[in-house]
Amino acid sequence: MCGIAGACWSDQGHPIQLRELERMLGVLVHRGPDDSGTYFSCGRTGALTAALGHRRLSIIDLEGSRQPLSNEDETVWLVFNGEIYNYRELREELSQKGHQLRTAGDSEVIVHLYEDHGPDCVKFLRGMFAFVIWDARKQTLLLA
Repeated sequence: MCGIAGACWSDQGHPIQLRELERMLGVLVHRGPDDSGTYFSCGRTGALTAALGHRRLSIIDLEGSRQPLSNEDETVWLVFNGEIYNYRELREELSQKGHQLRTAGDSEVIVHLYEDHGPDCVKFLRGMFAFVIWDARKQTLLLA
C-alpha cells in the first residue's frame, strides 16, 4: 500500500519546504518502502503553489510508474495509492485517442482520463484507490 502526502495553497503564505514534505513521507515509509518522489509547482507569478509526495510499494510495473507521475507536457501531476482493476481496457481506449502512455502501470490512466474528462475521470475507474491530481494550468487540486 503506497502513501501520499502534500500541500496546496492559494495565497503568499508559508509554502511547504522540501524538508517538510520529506518528513511527511518519512512517516509513511512503512506504506511504501520501495521508492519515493516529490513534485513542486509554481503558479503564474512564480510563487510555490503545490507540493506532492509519494511513497511507493511496487506491485504493478515494478521498474516503471514512479510517482509523482505526469502527462506528456507535465501540466497534470498525480500521486496515487490503490489498484485500478480496469486499467488495461482504459489504456487501450486512451492509446486509441492518441495519448502517449509511458508506463505499464495502472496509475498513468488516471492522468489521461483527467485530461479528457476532468473531475469526472473518477466515473471511469473500477477499483480501490485514493489519489491527488494537481492541474498546473488551472491551479486546481482534485482529491478522490
